[in-house]
Amino acid sequence: MLNIRYVTKEDASFWFQLDRHLSREEFYAKVRDQRGYLLLEDNILLGILRYNLFWDSIPFCTLIYIGQEYQSKGYGRDLMVYWEQDMKSKGYGMVMTSTQTDEMAQHFYRKLGYQEAGSLILDLPGYRQPMEMFFVKEISLAVSRR
Repeated sequence: MLNIRYVTKEDASFWFQLDRHLSREEFYAKVRDQRGYLLLEDNILLGILRYNLFWDSIPFCTLIYIGQEYQSKGYGRDLMVYWEQDMKSKGYGMVMTSTQTDEMAQHFYRKLGYQEAGSLILDLPGYRQPMEMFFVKEISLAVSRR
């Protein structure tokens, strides 16, 4: 049975199997603020999603990761749709995400109805990376007042 739920502090070891970028301090902030989700099937961890608020007002998916053996089976779509519905229920009218141009995720986001909204080039020593593409999606016709 598929289950998507907010991450709890008891999930830390589970979480860090898939997320090697988040500090412990930030993990506990995600737990506190309910800004992280676990995707499980029959108590097997399949994926995770975490987000922040861009400009303190727009939900911004900072990471979605589905375990390699579970990719291309619809789980990523399920997790994104769940997150979008949760954000809509909280009164948000738009969501955002991003990916590097050398990653395949841009095609995934386009299939889900996300539109390109610009890019960022980091060319500073120690921070260089391929261009980051930003994507947006309207999830409600009403403009969020958050």
